[in-house]
Amino acid sequence: MRAGGVQRRAGCAGSGLSGRGHDHRHRGAAPGDHIGQGHSGSELACGGCLGCTGPGLQDARRAYRNWFDSLSGRRKGRKVGRPRYRRKHGRQSIRLTRNGFSLRGDKLYIAKVGQISVRWSRDLPSVPSSVTLIREPDGRYYASFVVSIETSPLPPVARAAGIDLGLTTLATIASTDGTVRSIANPRFLRRREQKLAQAQRALSRKVKGSANWLKARRRIAVIHRKVRETRRDHAHQTALQLIRENQAVHVEDLSIVGMARTRLGKSVHDAAWGQFVRLLEEKAIRYGRTVSRVDRWFPSTRLCSACGLVTGPAALQVREWACVCGAVHDRDENAARNILAAGLAERSNACGGGVGPGSVPAAAVESGTPPRCRAGGTAGVRADSGGEEVN
Repeated sequence: MRAGGVQRRAGCAGSGLSGRGHDHRHRGAAPGDHIGQGHSGSELACGGCLGCTGPGLQDARRAYRNWFDSLSGRRKGRKVGRPRYRRKHGRQSIRLTRNGFSLRGDKLYIAKVGQISVRWSRDLPSVPSSVTLIREPDGRYYASFVVSIETSPLPPVARAAGIDLGLTTLATIASTDGTVRSIANPRFLRRREQKLAQAQRALSRKVKGSANWLKARRRIAVIHRKVRETRRDHAHQTALQLIRENQAVHVEDLSIVGMARTRLGKSVHDAAWGQFVRLLEEKAIRYGRTVSRVDRWFPSTRLCSACGLVTGPAALQVREWACVCGAVHDRDENAARNILAAGLAERSNACGGGVGPGSVPAAAVESGTPPRCRAGGTAGVRADSGGEEVN
C-alpha cells in the first residue's frame, strides 16, 4: 500500500486468465506479439519522455540517498547496498506518472508507444496516479496501477486471535473464545520441486542462447510463477478470513532474515511468513481491524500458559511437554495462547488499562525489618506461607 492507495494490476493485450482474491493479475501478451506501434514484445522502452525518465531519476536519487544514509548511520535497520544497474534479463518494469499515460476507454495509452489493449480484472476505484508496466520472465505483461481507495470498516466483533507461525503447520490460531485451530502448511515449492528439477535438467542440456534454450528457460519461469501466485493467493484468502473473524490479531515478530540463513532457510522462504503478516496488516488498515506484533524475545514456546512458569524445552524436536504444575502442552498451541495473552495485555496497557496485579496494603506486623533478617538471614518468605521459609 503506497501513499494511501493500493496497487491494482491488469494484463495487457493477450488472452486472459482470471485471478482470485486480491491478486488482480491476468495473462499478458506473448513474447513475440507487438504491444503497440513501434514497441516489440522483448523490451520496455518508450524513447525517454519526461513521464518515463522522471520516476527513474527519482528512484535513483532515493536509492543513492538510502545508501549514503546507511553508510553514515543515519538510516536505521539493515544495511543498504550500493544501487545496481538494471539488467536486460529477468523481470523488467517501467513506471509512468500521469503525464506518461492515460486511459482511453478500455485501452491504455502509453506515451511514444501508443494504445495497448487491456484485459481488466475489475474497474478502477479512482483515477490512477501512476502505472507500472511489468514484463515477467515467463513472457507475460502486466499493468499495475496505483489508486486511492476508501477504507470500509467491518462490523466490530468481540473476538481476538493469537497466531504462532511455524513450518510443520503454517499457523496455529488461539482465539479468545477458547478454540485453537491450525492451518496446514501447503508447501507450494515442495509440491513442484520435482517438476522444477526436471525442467532445470532439461535446460542444462540445451545450447545456451538457442531457441530451445529460451523455451526451456521460459518453462522454468512458468513453474516459478505458478508457485508464487498460488502462495500469494493462499496468503490473501487466509489473511482476509482472519481479519473478518477477529477484531484484533496478534502475531510474533520473528527474525525471518536470520532464520532464512539456517538449514531451514528453504522451508522458511516457502512458508512466506513475511508476506502473510504484511497482508494481515494491510487488510487490517482497510477493514478497521488491529494487528499487533509481540516482541520476538517473549518466551512464547517455553512459557506455561496455565501457571506462567518458564519451564518448557527449547529444542525444536520436542513437540509436547509437561509443566511442573501438571499441565501438558502442545508446543504450537501453547505458544499461540501465550501470544494471544501477551497481545491482549499490551493492547490493554496501550489503551490505559491496568495489566499488572493491583497493589495490596501491607499488614501492620510486616512494617519494619524482621529480626531474623537483621541478623543476616537470607531466606525468602512466601506471601501465602504464613512466614514459612522457602529454600
